[in-house]
Amino acid sequence: MRNLIYLATLVACSSAPIPSVRFANAPPVEVVNDRRHVEKQPKEREFVRFLYNFDGQLMRPMTRVFDLERNKRALGVNALDEVPNSTWFTNRIGVRDVSIEEIKNPPGAIGSPEDHKPWTIVSTKVGGMTLGFIMTDARGEKFLLKFDPNGFPEAETSSHIIAGRLLRAFGYNVTDDYVVYVKREDLKLADDAVVKDLSGNKRPLTMAVFERSLETVDKAADGTMRVMTSHYLRGKPLGGHVAEGTRPDDPNDVIPHELRRDLRGTYAVFSWLDHNDLHEGQMVDLFVKDAEDPKRQYVKHYFIDFGIALGFAATKNKEPRFGHEWLLDPKRMLKNLITFGALEPAYERRRRPLLRGVSHYEVESYEPGNWKAHTPAYRPVYTADRFDKFWASKIIMRFTRDHIRAAVESARLTDPRSVEWLTDAIIARQRRTAKYWFDRVNPLDQFVVGDKTDARRLCFKDLSLAYAFAAAKNTTYTLSSYSRDSKRLGTSSVVAGASGVTCGQIDLAMNDPERYTIVRIDTRRPNFRGTTFVYVAQEPHTTQMRVIGIWRE
Repeated sequence: MRNLIYLATLVACSSAPIPSVRFANAPPVEVVNDRRHVEKQPKEREFVRFLYNFDGQLMRPMTRVFDLERNKRALGVNALDEVPNSTWFTNRIGVRDVSIEEIKNPPGAIGSPEDHKPWTIVSTKVGGMTLGFIMTDARGEKFLLKFDPNGFPEAETSSHIIAGRLLRAFGYNVTDDYVVYVKREDLKLADDAVVKDLSGNKRPLTMAVFERSLETVDKAADGTMRVMTSHYLRGKPLGGHVAEGTRPDDPNDVIPHELRRDLRGTYAVFSWLDHNDLHEGQMVDLFVKDAEDPKRQYVKHYFIDFGIALGFAATKNKEPRFGHEWLLDPKRMLKNLITFGALEPAYERRRRPLLRGVSHYEVESYEPGNWKAHTPAYRPVYTADRFDKFWASKIIMRFTRDHIRAAVESARLTDPRSVEWLTDAIIARQRRTAKYWFDRVNPLDQFVVGDKTDARRLCFKDLSLAYAFAAAKNTTYTLSSYSRDSKRLGTSSVVAGASGVTCGQIDLAMNDPERYTIVRIDTRRPNFRGTTFVYVAQEPHTTQMRVIGIWRE
């Protein structure tokens, strides 16, 4: 754990040329050991949406004033400023090849129930605003079913599938979901089927009630219904994770959630996908048995239910402000009061194309730095800083057009124009999101120090140049080298490489037994100045230099 969490207390706020933080000469942490055996199952958390939003929207913002909180950098970050694998997050796209087939059919998934009919309805689903049922297919596998509501053909089911596929490839744990077309004769009602309510009460689900429920579902002329099927997660559900603090009865949960980078970084991801209904009901912790060692059990963390993403929340609720304002937004209310509502916000001009399955997901009014969820209750996205959003944006940009199109095609939209429009829109928001956050952090990455024959050579990639957000001809870098005790060793300058990859000369601390050297890289281009510190040292058992730490300012 020694390289896992930055020691923020070591970072001095001063005019010193280099920060006081130091990294151990050791490999970075790549996997967190949070799968240690938990003997006693943690308690299930009860979620009451009204109380959750009331506390997050009104009470906590007031009480937080008296907490005298300071802005804190994220924890759960290794020495290279990356997030290690854990029960929360797994590095996938960019760290390894993610194929188009993997986007469409995630490995390890149980597979679609489409070829395993009839389906037996055993109960209604609990909670949510959309009709849903729990069923078992002919294999005995359990699924949640959700339908497109009348008047919104293909929209909600598509949003869920597309967002879920992209979130999984990004690195988060999500459910195994598919779009399937069914007819009434494919659905059977179990003799003991029940209706469940939020209080846990049950009553028989009669055929008459079931038939009336299906009348609210969007259907084709021949009666075919489009349904999103979500395979039931294996394990004991414990409710969602808390927005602040940790789960006290899970000994593996040690980092306050509002300080986890993998959770804070979701601000950039969810703004990209316009997934704004964030609350504990959209998340679930599972008490699971380890696949390799069934005697070991621990808590694994999932995001679920993305049906309101890609602008569907604004479309379904006829609220163009969704994604731009909180449900109760004091600043907007005050502004409307002062101006008597005379100033029309840009989002009021939001329009959606008249394409099947497409909602109010657009680019023109999208501001990556001003995006908002329905409420400020989910604290991690509002404690996120520019470094967290830069980390997420790097991963967002690893999705190629083929990756994104594969996610869209997984939604089985019937109009090819909808596939093209959504693919283009997701890419446009992808680039707008990344450019915004790349402009707010020195966007250098992928640092590599030279081999034994050229140990004074440090190479790096400028992501703004690599993705054509800025021009190489106007970009220069100054590399200043320092010893571990802050003594200046030398300085060199270099012009950016056309591809975004640049190599410069550094001076090593030759009097240090580890050649421990801190390199300050200052990036300059029109209207931009940024600084990144790269820590290099010699491997203990070789003469090879390596990068041991990165600190962004």
